Amino acid sequence: MFFKKVKKDFKLVALKGSGEFVHYGYDVPLLAKELLNRSEEILHSTETEISLYEPKKNKEHKVGTFYAGLIVSEQLSETPPGMEYMEISKSYITIRGNMSKVAELHSQLLNWAAEQGHQLDLDAFIIETYHPVGDGEEEVEIYLPIQV
Repeated sequence: MFFKKVKKDFKLVALKGSGEFVHYGYDVPLLAKELLNRSEEILHSTETEISLYEPKKNKEHKVGTFYAGLIVSEQLSETPPGMEYMEISKSYITIRGNMSKVAELHSQLLNWAAEQGHQLDLDAFIIETYHPVGDGEEEVEIYLPIQV
């Protein structure tokens, strides 16, 4: 696995959702499907899918906010109804791998963060971008926000 620390800027248009953390595996793909059904409404789309997740801060934190969106190539002054334009610039630690191993990738990245002494920023969104690689396979790139 290849881990790295990066400063990354994202521009995206997204739908906002919220739900219990334990249901993210169902809720986020459902919201992403809704977004993709409306993707032609999004100007300057790069067609790269992106999800943002509020981190779980502690055991009592049961409900979080998430976004399903598409990366756009330039700043937008107007968005389709019900969607939000967002710009995010942050330092992250990142890893990329097969989508079928997303939970394992998150775990490995968290372990590497601890080994390297990185402190996670629990006030910033965890980000995932999704990249088709052919034959129906997809890779995910995970960005964990860190304090600098």
